[in-house]
Amino acid sequence: MNLSKNVKIMEVGAPVAAGSSVDNNSDVVDMQGFEGVVFIASITDSVDTGIAGLVVEQNSANSATGMAALSGAAASVVSAANDDLNGQLLVVDVHKPQERFVQAVRTSSIANIAFGSVIAILYNGKKYPVTEDSTI
Repeated sequence: MNLSKNVKIMEVGAPVAAGSSVDNNSDVVDMQGFEGVVFIASITDSVDTGIAGLVVEQNSANSATGMAALSGAAASVVSAANDDLNGQLLVVDVHKPQERFVQAVRTSSIANIAFGSVIAILYNGKKYPVTEDSTI
């Protein structure tokens, strides 16, 4: 019983440099054969008053164009002091999205936030063992 044989783990977003108006989409993730996905985005640098966000969007087509935010599928945090969010994670879990394709969107506002990679973990697959993604 290994978790890695029962979930599909993918790196879907490269690190993003610090900015106060980041709007960065991950790769589009195909949910076919899976019931849910957890997106994990790390924060690597934060400035006082900066707001870091992670929103999940969905689409019936394999395209970033036409993606729409899923209601309730968001996480955000406000930096209360320089560097206080460094090393923290934003996590959003989506179970049974209505559309086949999803993506995570990292955002920042007010002051600079920098992000590390975005990881997607697809779970409750229909076939086991799960084949590892090429990013692993």
